[in-house]
Amino acid sequence: MGVFARASGSLVGAIRALVLVATIFAASTVAGCASSGDNKLTLHTATGEYVFTVEVVDTPKSRADGLMFRQELAPDAGMLFDFKEERPVSFWMRNTFIPLDMIFVDAQGIVKTIHVNARPQDPTSIPSGVPVQFVLEIPGGRSVEIGLKPGDTMEHVRASTAAKEK
Repeated sequence: MGVFARASGSLVGAIRALVLVATIFAASTVAGCASSGDNKLTLHTATGEYVFTVEVVDTPKSRADGLMFRQELAPDAGMLFDFKEERPVSFWMRNTFIPLDMIFVDAQGIVKTIHVNARPQDPTSIPSGVPVQFVLEIPGGRSVEIGLKPGDTMEHVRASTAAKEK
């Protein structure tokens, strides 16, 4: 009977451990889903709606690193720079190996200016021209392919709902 009691105690302990692991996994999955909306972005143009999967960068270090040293970027991928307030910004392409379109967007999600096909490794400054909160970098030429123009809108959880009501 002593052996059975120890064995069943071990079984109960194993079941408790398994339940704990399952609970932790479920909680982390839910937490991951709660923030997953941050990586989807939609550009609304006259030719349609285009969904991109984006990395959001919103710290000085992550914004400084940007897409430097990347060798490729999928057609539906990009990086969203969030400056957390509207201000004039400027970018360059030093240590960036792929051509990029830079889309300068205000806090409401309105596209203000677009720089098409920024040249890899070019240290020339690319200014926003107007105060913006966001800069979206997508593969070079992609903004032309989708017909993106100033005045079009960007839908993202970080942009104001004003753009979503248009």
